Amino acid sequence: MPRRPLLRNLALTAQTVGEHVTDDPVLLALQVSRRLPRAVSERAAGLLTRARGAGVVRALGHEMRGEREAALAALEARRGSPVHRADAALGLGRPDLTAALLEAVAPDERGAGWSAAAARLAAHRGDLEEAARLAARHPRNRHLARRMAGERDTFRGVAPSLPTKTGHTPAPGRVLHVLTNSLPHTGSGYAQRSHSILASLRDGGFEVEAVTRPGYPVQIGVPWAAERDVVDGIAYQRLLPARLAQGQAARLQQHAELLAAHVRRTRPALLHTTTHFTNAVAVEAVARAFGIPWVYEVRGQLADTWAAVRGPEALESERYRLFQEREAEAARRADGVVTLGEGMRDRLLAAGVAEDAVVLCPNAVGGAFTAEPEDRDVARARLGWDVPEDAFVVGTVSSLVDYEGLDTLLRAAALLAPRCPELRVHIAGDGVARPGLQALAGRLGIAHLCSFPGRVARADARWHHAALDAFIVPRRDLPVTRSVTPMKTVEASATGRPVVASDLPALAELVDHGRTGLLVPAEDPAALADALARLAADPAERARLGAAGRQWALATRTWEANARRYRELYARLGVTAPVR
Repeated sequence: MPRRPLLRNLALTAQTVGEHVTDDPVLLALQVSRRLPRAVSERAAGLLTRARGAGVVRALGHEMRGEREAALAALEARRGSPVHRADAALGLGRPDLTAALLEAVAPDERGAGWSAAAARLAAHRGDLEEAARLAARHPRNRHLARRMAGERDTFRGVAPSLPTKTGHTPAPGRVLHVLTNSLPHTGSGYAQRSHSILASLRDGGFEVEAVTRPGYPVQIGVPWAAERDVVDGIAYQRLLPARLAQGQAARLQQHAELLAAHVRRTRPALLHTTTHFTNAVAVEAVARAFGIPWVYEVRGQLADTWAAVRGPEALESERYRLFQEREAEAARRADGVVTLGEGMRDRLLAAGVAEDAVVLCPNAVGGAFTAEPEDRDVARARLGWDVPEDAFVVGTVSSLVDYEGLDTLLRAAALLAPRCPELRVHIAGDGVARPGLQALAGRLGIAHLCSFPGRVARADARWHHAALDAFIVPRRDLPVTRSVTPMKTVEASATGRPVVASDLPALAELVDHGRTGLLVPAEDPAALADALARLAADPAERARLGAAGRQWALATRTWEANARRYRELYARLGVTAPVR
């Protein structure tokens, strides 16, 4: 049985909750509301929207229902503390309203709460120095001040320091992956990719293990977590101290020390980590201390992901500039670099990473997705769908966040529905955008045509793919979506489904227009509606596109092919799998 350090985990849980309650209580309430089961959320939202007094409470209820405009109106009404309303406005993505509410507070009334809210606004805008200064204005905000100062220092290049470790004898072919999160507690594309890589390396003869960031998964609400999980024979070790260091800079040092202790026990010959740069900074310190090579895998452009929900002014901020500098520096300093797509490789080369150091290992498929796809009607029956036999069902299996552009899909469906009565929309997944998407479907008058089943188990994902007539990826046109290639389109193609995607460089790497799917202008509901109408009217074309997509995926996007690239990279760094 795995060891479960319950007392340690409870102490860590108490620290995490306490920090959120002290530093950012309104954001904590918003995050908790988004994690509630749908039935509980709807009941609670009804009670909150009818509450008298505090506008924050009513705003929270409206946000839980996806009624963003009503939530903001509740905050603009003069009910309750303007500081609390300012915090809530920031959580709802309205820094302008936050600034106005804070500015309206008289200077002699700007106490600890005001300073904390102003610091969070500065951090949201990417002004790291101002955030640290404002947080330090009042002694009651000492925890927040440490957090803001630690983040500033980390982005400015503070790194862990470890003494040289003597007597380290690496075990041949033993590789340790250092991850942000993992199965079984997180089912994201990141976690799935990590698991697939580890399994493919193990099958290639390497001895592999993974270790996750300090505090995970207790910090995401799993206080019963074990010190070690084993999934499909892959071990995931947890770093679970009783208390995490205060501030990001101090936490980086703690990460390096905990990782070093694990490396001393397990004797890996190579360390392999992933974005973002804080992982790289800790891993580099450990690798240099033990004299072993390390690999940095760039899976996204996280500075662009951060900026995507903040508007164009974020691109000029201190945080964005330093974020890009630290990411480029981490890639240049690594002994080997892996990335997912051509666009991402081009950005690395432009940042000064040596061309021969970069290895392209795209998102891929394996296991169930390489097996013969299930029949569409069989998949619908298995999932219990109550749709007409001739229903034309389009949709996605995805994280529901704003940059995925799923509101464009709903608007396209509203345009298409009058001329395509058999249309249905299926959006599987969860995320902060889900309540708003459901509310939008209602406003567009197509709620009866749409299904939102929430997050689906990984084992069921391929059934949701197979039940669709077309897989839709209507991403917005943003720097992050132009460069980062998602996994879901490859899985859809492997399932034999045509993919309709925004015509962006990253998606054009995955969808061959007219051969494996269709590309349409981003954020253009009319163009998307026309593409869907074309597929609805021509089942033969859907079959042709889907078959070509599957052929492409199996020929070019498998974990077996990627494993060869990883083996070649590791061999170049002096690490090979033992002959068995």
